[in-house]
Amino acid sequence: LRAASAQEAGTSDAEPADEDAEDAAAPEVIEMVMGSDDAPITVIEYASFTCPHCARFHEEVYPQLVENYVDTGQIRFVIREIYFDRYGLWAAMVARCGGPLRYFGISEMIMEEQREWVQGEPGAVAANLRRLGLRAGLSDDQLDACLTDNDMAQAMVTLSSEQAEADGVQGTPSFVINGELYSN
Repeated sequence: LRAASAQEAGTSDAEPADEDAEDAAAPEVIEMVMGSDDAPITVIEYASFTCPHCARFHEEVYPQLVENYVDTGQIRFVIREIYFDRYGLWAAMVARCGGPLRYFGISEMIMEEQREWVQGEPGAVAANLRRLGLRAGLSDDQLDACLTDNDMAQAMVTLSSEQAEADGVQGTPSFVINGELYSN
């Protein structure tokens, strides 16, 4: 969890010697996508796991969106996390810990139970997220590896910032539908 603290402060333990060294060392952050690559509409959701409005979208709208449009091949749906705080970064690290096949199920749990896991001091929040991960079928070893991967945390924060800036995203939830931004 040290990685998230460093990310929140915008610092890094080790500075690379040059840009090429940084690029070569950065792990790949996988885009989390559901639906057909051939779908006529692509919806990119920018969301924070600590955003109550995002949690409400995932509770009230997301299930119908998936059932009626993603599952029918009409929409390709992409989630891009935004990190306003270390808790959101930690939650994303837990959601991504299960890989692309388990990401959406774990992220749904995190959104559904946001009010509970986000409460308390950093140690309590980390323990709450760990419990969610264990309930989702991740092992302690998997969670330890994911939550202490400083290089991945840095890569996630860097990519998130670059993508949000490129799409002009200022808040969450925001949606880019076939290239056009719709805020909140």
